[in-house]
Amino acid sequence: MGKMSSRVVYLIPLLAALFLVHVLYAQQTPKAPAQSSSKPTARSYAKASAPDLGSVADGVYRNPFFGISYKTPFGWVERTSQMREDSNDPPKGQVLLAVFARPPEATGDTINSAVVIAAESVSSYPGLKTAADYFVPLTEVTMVKGFKVVNEPYDFSRGANQVIRGDFSKELGTLTMHQVSLVVLKKGYVVSFTFIGGSDDEVQELVEGLSFAASPKAANPRSAPPKH
Repeated sequence: MGKMSSRVVYLIPLLAALFLVHVLYAQQTPKAPAQSSSKPTARSYAKASAPDLGSVADGVYRNPFFGISYKTPFGWVERTSQMREDSNDPPKGQVLLAVFARPPEATGDTINSAVVIAAESVSSYPGLKTAADYFVPLTEVTMVKGFKVVNEPYDFSRGANQVIRGDFSKELGTLTMHQVSLVVLKKGYVVSFTFIGGSDDEVQELVEGLSFAASPKAANPRSAPPKH
């Protein structure tokens, strides 16, 4: 496999790894004593854990359930269905949106920019109280994949939504992959937004396509990390 092809294929395991966060978190958090020997049926479990997946129309992803929308860049390809888990196991979460600058299987000499939105049940994370708590296992998983922390998690709130942001990067030969992760807790779910690009400016432009409303409005103003 060529060097460029390796970079493209690498992106998929990275995004998939974000859904393994619950494994690390469960290992670090003591489990509460079982209250009953009975187990919920697969049907009731799925019903309790399946969020509204939203939909894409006219280049805009809308999810009224979570009150979010995202204007996808023109010409990007959607791979939501391919990345979505068809499983009744609630800790695995659901991919709500997955779009790429070019097909993930296509080679190229630049970073294949991407945006992935996902939702996981808060109940899958014993002890998780805030969006910032989610960054403990998320950062660990991201660093295992070879990324370094550029900015520690900081407040990136939008109106009534408490949003936490973390910035990461990874050197890939002469290229640098930049990743921004936003996390918000809504309606009993951890909703995560992963933005990947070849530069800080590109990633910031991708972030500005996100709106915490069912329909997109003007782009959010640029927010900078706190000065140390």
